[in-house]
Amino acid sequence: MQTDDQQKEMNTAQLLVKCLEKEGVRYIFGIPGEENLEIMEALTHSSIRFITTRHEQGAAFMADVYGRLTHKAGVCLSTLGPGATNLVTGVADAYSDGAPLVAITGQVGTERMHLTSHQFLDLCKMFEPITKKTKQIVLPDTVSEIVRIAFKHAESEKPGACHIDLPVNVAKMPVSPGAAPLERQNAPMEMPDSQSVKNAVIRLMMAKNPVILAGSSAIRGKASTAMEEFVNQLHIPLVHTMMAKGIIPFDNPYCLWTIGIPQKDYANKILEKADLILSVGYDIVEYAPSKWNGDQHKNIIHIDMQPAHINKLYQPAVEVVGDISVSLRSILSQLEHPFESAYAQEIKRKMEAEYKAYEEDTHFPMRPQKILSDLRRVLSPDDILLSDVGAHKMWIARQYHCYKPNTCLISNGFASMGFALPGAIAAKLVYPEKRILAVTGDGGFLMNCQEIETAMRLKTSFVILIFHDNSYGLIKWKQMDQYGKSCYVDFTNPDFVKFAESFGAKGYRIQKAQDLIPTLEDAFGQKTVSIIDCAVDYGENLKLTQYLKELYNIL
Repeated sequence: MQTDDQQKEMNTAQLLVKCLEKEGVRYIFGIPGEENLEIMEALTHSSIRFITTRHEQGAAFMADVYGRLTHKAGVCLSTLGPGATNLVTGVADAYSDGAPLVAITGQVGTERMHLTSHQFLDLCKMFEPITKKTKQIVLPDTVSEIVRIAFKHAESEKPGACHIDLPVNVAKMPVSPGAAPLERQNAPMEMPDSQSVKNAVIRLMMAKNPVILAGSSAIRGKASTAMEEFVNQLHIPLVHTMMAKGIIPFDNPYCLWTIGIPQKDYANKILEKADLILSVGYDIVEYAPSKWNGDQHKNIIHIDMQPAHINKLYQPAVEVVGDISVSLRSILSQLEHPFESAYAQEIKRKMEAEYKAYEEDTHFPMRPQKILSDLRRVLSPDDILLSDVGAHKMWIARQYHCYKPNTCLISNGFASMGFALPGAIAAKLVYPEKRILAVTGDGGFLMNCQEIETAMRLKTSFVILIFHDNSYGLIKWKQMDQYGKSCYVDFTNPDFVKFAESFGAKGYRIQKAQDLIPTLEDAFGQKTVSIIDCAVDYGENLKLTQYLKELYNIL
């Protein structure tokens, strides 16, 4: 029989869970396994809700999206071996796109690591290239420090993924009496240097045609309000990356929408005409400098929470490093007169006319422009659209515009198919009151469609819209553009309505263009997962390529 002291004794796994509670973790997404049984048992006595998923990749994408929306590390968990390797794509996605995430893996006992052993991989080495920090817990009393290290690095700028590996025998070991989680330590945001601000002002005063290139760090830095003040007062046109949609409302007269599709578009012409680029929160992983500064002639002011990346095509004349809102307002306070932007305003009118041209289009299968026009009419400014990766992502980048930050989530730096469906589950957990829409191709949908069961079990309600073309449409687009033919990209699909119903979800099939808006409204009114099968006319892909080639030459 155990004494009172023995009953109070805490093991490593139990302390790990207490540390996660201290970090404010609400959910852990993952799959139980033999090597993480101690963690699972500890979680049964915890305030943390464990979300059992149907694949570890889905768990990692859920943690990824949770991190994007909350700015706190999402947590995913797997067992060793294949469970851990299944996490890799989602972890790499978070690392590349700047989403705070902590992955926890089970591991063989330390007594087996020097041998060829069943399901053993050196997971720290495997996760090292795709995480900011990876640590293995080999001594019970180090768990508090390792957890704090993981969360500190995951959530500090630039956010990303971290990894903790817990061997099965260490998980069971007792920790020292009095062992406890460490307190969170949030460093204050750095303020911009006054001389750098002054240098930026001087450069701006010398410019004739400045343009703002806004990126994802401006979203993470919550600089939307300051950015809108800056743009409205100075009349400087702004283009943004895919991940910075909504940094200012798309209907702001100085918002020139998204840059980043493979073709040169209106936004590229705006940057081409600029004599000064204010790069605000821009990350080169989002849109390579070679796409807009290939001749190395651009005069650049870098405004961000971190110094500029090293790249021969991205060498700022001035770097203003610190809180982005403070930096923008400090620069703004020293400038009095707005800039003239007649050319940008003419471009904006042309963009708006093209966008509105598809509002009443009745062609079926539906053109992507019309689908996205209807989605913008149905979704409110606060609702969230998650885009999977494929041809539809290019159209979403170009045609779906946002009023507010974090209302269009796109896997862009790593561009991972299968992102949207599991991500929608996490988005609904974070914002149960909002309409959540996952837009996916038929290729990406089937990569993580098993998570529909997870969504149904959790009783979440959101809508999945499938762009249905029986093909890997983006690759076909590129093949047709380069070779005039396609190969190895076509496939068949299940009946998506029956597929939805087999999970107990609601299934819809669009039969004509006029059906989409009422179908979306009906689907959002359901208290369950709804799947809408919509045939798309991707003949528009090559038409867009040709149109933009002709357009760019006459702008």
